[in-house]
Amino acid sequence: MRRLDQTTFVFVGQLDVGDVDEAAAAGIRLIVNNRPDGEEPGQPSSAEIEAATRAAGLDYRHIPISAGLPPEQVEAMAQALEQGPVLAFCRSGMRSTFLWALARAARGAPAEESVAAAAAAGYDLGPIRGLL
Repeated sequence: MRRLDQTTFVFVGQLDVGDVDEAAAAGIRLIVNNRPDGEEPGQPSSAEIEAATRAAGLDYRHIPISAGLPPEQVEAMAQALEQGPVLAFCRSGMRSTFLWALARAARGAPAEESVAAAAAAGYDLGPIRGLL
């Protein structure tokens, strides 16, 4: 897990059912899945991750991002971030980080804070910098 801010983390790689207990032990309260089902052969389905998440006593949201970053997905992420600590995941963490930064921008966070935090976690917000 990489920390983006005080209450938001990104999982590097595909989160598996077995990773959920580790997230719960780390204090995560909500897992956000930013991958569409069927994106890659062998990836766990949203339903499988949700079942493991709920069994661990955590909340779950599926906010899939496949092309673009639609405003309704940004707003859904902004609402999810209010429930922190949050662990978001996609395939590499990049889409989750982009969505996190846009959600923060929608709530008035300074762009430079998000850019610096993402860089510290190993992510470049350059492709969406103009939207922040």
